[in-house]
Amino acid sequence: MQVEEKIIEMGLTIPEPPEPVGAYVPVVRTGKLIFISGQLPLKEGKLIYRGKVGRDLEVEEGYQAARLCVLNCLGVIKKAIGSLENIKRIIKVTGYVHSEDSFYEQPKVINGASDLLGELLAEKGKHARAAVGVNSLPLGAAVEITMIVEIN
Repeated sequence: MQVEEKIIEMGLTIPEPPEPVGAYVPVVRTGKLIFISGQLPLKEGKLIYRGKVGRDLEVEEGYQAARLCVLNCLGVIKKAIGSLENIKRIIKVTGYVHSEDSFYEQPKVINGASDLLGELLAEKGKHARAAVGVNSLPLGAAVEITMIVEIN
């Protein structure tokens, strides 16, 4: 089954890439690698998950925010290379979690990104990863995800 068919089957959609919130480009391609700028949990231009995980949001809400960030990453990838079938491998995911000072479950939050990539891409979705707790994120977002992807 094709990646985009799986997405539809799961009741999800690949959004149009959101506009950058700063002076950067959403994606840079060099050779067979593409680097995806940080994507926030935006849906139809609105920030869906705002605040600190561990204070304003529960782990499950952070998990869902990470999934939404990945969908936005996939939207950027699709626009850059035309089809998600051109993904050879997800190389690395870096997840930033807007965390309460005493919150230490960032890996559980970023599992939302990793689990979705595994569901959609199987072996091609397995990746190296970092899950980092931060004091703030742009727009007050709960999660931000960046990716490095190898393409065909």
